[in-house]
Amino acid sequence: MQLRVEQLHAHLTQTLAPLYCVQGNEILLVQEAADAIRQAAKERGYRQRDLHLIDNHFNWRTLTDSSLNSSLFAEQRLIELRIPSGKPGTEGASTLQEWCKQPPPDTVTLILLPKPERATRNAKWFTALTNAAVTLEIASMTREHLPRWIAERLTRQQQQADRAALQWMTDKTEGNLLATQQEILKLGLLYPTGKLTLEQIQAALLNVARYDLFQLTDALLEKQLTRAIHILRSLREEGEASTLILWGITRELRQLHQLADIPTAQRRQAMFALGIRDKRQTVVEHALRRLRTAQLTTALHLAARIDRCIKGLENDDPWLMMEQLIITLCADPTTP
Repeated sequence: MQLRVEQLHAHLTQTLAPLYCVQGNEILLVQEAADAIRQAAKERGYRQRDLHLIDNHFNWRTLTDSSLNSSLFAEQRLIELRIPSGKPGTEGASTLQEWCKQPPPDTVTLILLPKPERATRNAKWFTALTNAAVTLEIASMTREHLPRWIAERLTRQQQQADRAALQWMTDKTEGNLLATQQEILKLGLLYPTGKLTLEQIQAALLNVARYDLFQLTDALLEKQLTRAIHILRSLREEGEASTLILWGITRELRQLHQLADIPTAQRRQAMFALGIRDKRQTVVEHALRRLRTAQLTTALHLAARIDRCIKGLENDDPWLMMEQLIITLCADPTTP
């Protein structure tokens, strides 16, 4: 069954298939589709998630053992296979063909692939997969369609912009959907609902203080407590919006929390998929070695409280609470 991305929500509200395949090179759109499937599975009781990142050294016996455990203990689970190369190899191709013939009971399987090449489309395993699975083939975003895509994303947060502003955003982000989405979310934090002017959008995207924000998050990852507090206080004195700062910190927290569940040997590929490149991978890896999942969970709960304070739903000072958040992230795991 072939689905378009815009049909996915309606499909998931009605049913949940045992097998999904999401294909494409647009990391953001693939990730959003996968998130929707994961959430639908979780809401239907598939609370355990087994993630397998497939490379040349992957042991396919791990997957069959996972299927066997599911059958023995009748535990609903989501099995996710990420195949960044798009090539499962000989053993993997054979395993996938058998998997498609008889998916394990009490299991939802989610397979993530890049845009398939012609040779891949002709492969027997790929034909078996697309015949058995609910398949979403996500096309790459063309520059011509990007202004409309930006407009639709702004509408979701009850904002609008004219054609000139949309084209300016398209030119500025150079078609990078991850970067464009981050800027759209930032506009939602900085400005109220309604019509945005070109001047407002330019001020938000060209604001050089965002580089200080990146310095703040880097200081957090590198456990530089004094430097992080100093940058935070400087940003406050310069009049930077607390919503923007919290957004930057929370984005890092969510990525770290997601990566913490991935085996160490597979993290580099996972970081690449999240847009974490080059030297920053080393910084993130060092942060993951010292931060515990419990620490990250506590920090995310604190970030949610800070958000409520910013919105006036709680009475604490959000700036002081952000300092507390920084202290939490820079503390040793054993610190009470």
